[in-house]
Amino acid sequence: MRITDIQRCDIRPGRLVEWTLSPATVAAARGLPEDTRPPAYIQESHIRTARTVREDGLFVPTWLGAAFDIPGPVDLGALEAALRAWTLRHETLRSGFRPDGDALRRFTLDARDVSLHREDAGEFTDATALVRHLQDRFDVTADALRWPNLMYAAVVRDDSTSVYMAFDHSNVDAYSIYRIPSEIHELYAGRGMTDEAPVSSYIDFCRIERADADRIDEDHETVGRWREFIRRCDGTLPTFPLDLGVEPGGPLPEQKMMCEMLVGPGEAAAFEAYCRPYGGSLVGVLAATALIAGELGGASVYRTVVPFHTRVKSQWSDSVGWYVGGAPIEVPVPADFRSALPAVRAQLQAARPLSRMPLARVLRLLGTDFRPTSPDLYSIVSFTDARALPGAERWDALSAYGLIRVSYGDQVCVWLNRLPDGVWFACRYPDTDVAHKNMRLYVERLRALMAATDGPGPS
Repeated sequence: MRITDIQRCDIRPGRLVEWTLSPATVAAARGLPEDTRPPAYIQESHIRTARTVREDGLFVPTWLGAAFDIPGPVDLGALEAALRAWTLRHETLRSGFRPDGDALRRFTLDARDVSLHREDAGEFTDATALVRHLQDRFDVTADALRWPNLMYAAVVRDDSTSVYMAFDHSNVDAYSIYRIPSEIHELYAGRGMTDEAPVSSYIDFCRIERADADRIDEDHETVGRWREFIRRCDGTLPTFPLDLGVEPGGPLPEQKMMCEMLVGPGEAAAFEAYCRPYGGSLVGVLAATALIAGELGGASVYRTVVPFHTRVKSQWSDSVGWYVGGAPIEVPVPADFRSALPAVRAQLQAARPLSRMPLARVLRLLGTDFRPTSPDLYSIVSFTDARALPGAERWDALSAYGLIRVSYGDQVCVWLNRLPDGVWFACRYPDTDVAHKNMRLYVERLRALMAATDGPGPS
């Protein structure tokens, strides 16, 4: 499904119904003892960054969400049962953190103590007012520094109902979001009942990953490789390789969103075939970006951190959580697109194992956290082929979207999604004239490079 923001997901008027975790659930959470399973390093870093930015006087919403339709008249009772059943299926959604000095102490509710509270927010006849209301509600409710930090909503009409779900990033990643429409539809069709085996818990993954991370020290090979990479990035983590017009040390700029079709299905297939001998479309996108970094930015080396999922065992495949790590790569800017492919492939093969070690742990061992003043430590370019994900064939019919909150930030985050109708481009970037000009140039050059390939590449 396409990634966009709430302003661009075709919200239509209707009667708005909202669900949050109930007051009884919140009260039960207050008296819970500590759950000794620790936060993931990525959760801890996210929450600390949110606190630092807030203390600096800026409220920076960073929630993720999903939007999709249920055709025909809706049974609100069945939808509520489906939403509750889905929430109970994923343990991280009923778990939160209490600050304890510099530490975070986890608490986790038993499933029997979790219930939803339904509120009728009234009829909205103006789509713009409805968008503004939903964004404001999600900003306040799906916030990193509060709990509960999730919210569900439905816009009810006679012919269909649109469902909107928002979560603080600490509990979900893009893959989690992609799975939501299919899972909610299945539960809704079964009226909230499911006989499926329990889904593995992200909280258990956090415990395992953190125990592994805490076994390494500053002499570990992974730490050494990150140390050298950061040194070659002038002592920091890489930014986007084009000028963004951001004042160094200045206030965190507002961001804008860019969403559009990049290439159609035929061109996407030809690009994939051309890049397949070197590992596929991700390699091709990074190779193209390296070339563009030289053409438009004057760079001689393209350095970036590539996001990879950390669901390396099948037991985590169906689990909702933030299963993402980063791998550092550096590629000499090539003379042409073809010559960049083997260099990118070699870099990814060598660096991907590093993504399994949380970067926050590495930075702690390096003695720096690059005092977080931005929600993004670095810029990314991500590629996902989402066509095989559950329910992908129905995403268009269900008006399914993955939602990104665009607020403030000095980095660029680019997401390319391969869908049945081609490759879609989405990014958020600083709202400056320079950034807008350079991001448009980047998109047009990337589109041209992808469209220029024809058939299998060199073997």
